[in-house]
Amino acid sequence: MAEHPHAALVRKGYEAFSRGDMDTLRTIMTADCTHHVPGNHRLSGDFKGLDAVLGYYGQLFAATNGTLRAELRNLFVDGRGHVMAVHQVTAEQAGKKLDMAGGIVFRIVGEKVTDLDECVEDIAAADEFWA
Repeated sequence: MAEHPHAALVRKGYEAFSRGDMDTLRTIMTADCTHHVPGNHRLSGDFKGLDAVLGYYGQLFAATNGTLRAELRNLFVDGRGHVMAVHQVTAEQAGKKLDMAGGIVFRIVGEKVTDLDECVEDIAAADEFWA
């Protein structure tokens, strides 16, 4: 069974993110995309616009000295422009370790990602790690 094109697009994004390949991410997201990050910490909030989203990803890698990993576990599609991705995130920073399930709901319009709504398994633990 062939993978749905929206699932393939999100998978391509996860692979690019894992390599730190911002050029590929730039090709699969709209100029006005927004990444919504839950919690109450220095990296939470809404990152609006492609440059802000990619800048956020750079901050993640910088804050963790490149240890951040998001291992894709599952992709679910609705055939109407939504993909739900489930992943396991691991990272280290300032003597703290993060190992947590999470997910992102992607909105796709015109074969590009327009919106990313991130969810985490434990908001309090995420806040503590990113504090």
